Amino acid sequence: MAETEKEPKKKGGLVKKLVIPLVAVIVLGGGGAAAGFFAAGMIGGGEHEDPNAPKVVLKDGTTVSAKAAGLKQVASGSHLDAKFKVTYLPIEEPFTANLRGGGGFAQMSLAVSTYFDEKVPAALTEHNIAIRSAILLAISEYDPIQLETIEGKEQLKGQLKKVINDVLVDKTGFAGVEDVYFTSFVVQ
Repeated sequence: MAETEKEPKKKGGLVKKLVIPLVAVIVLGGGGAAAGFFAAGMIGGGEHEDPNAPKVVLKDGTTVSAKAAGLKQVASGSHLDAKFKVTYLPIEEPFTANLRGGGGFAQMSLAVSTYFDEKVPAALTEHNIAIRSAILLAISEYDPIQLETIEGKEQLKGQLKKVINDVLVDKTGFAGVEDVYFTSFVVQ
């Protein structure tokens, strides 16, 4: 009798052999894809800060990242002066440029301010020639009548801030000039 009794066949042997490896491949592949997206910053991590970017200097002298301070690279608003240390940086040589229309020239001395650490002053010094060129080009776009008014001077300040920060971003990858100040201003 023992010989005539056969053990029942196991059902699903082939299905198990196909399904288990397929599930394992899907799980491992999905995990690998998720890890790759996370490492690329597409999920989970968001933006990663550049370790070479300048840090914001707080009133007590400590430095924090711009993200931790709640700032973009260039901040705006006088309420920030109460929270962050402002550094004023004179631009050593005055600027003299012919004005649009051949109607005269402007001569001015400038200073800038920043909330960031020594990386911004270093970048201003390192890229001084490119910054001076951009400033002179911006000044030459104005005519004497525009620069006689406060509104025209304020517009020029805004334009100078933009061109300085544009040069810094182009050359270093970060901006940092908060404001531009005229320390002398002559139009003839």
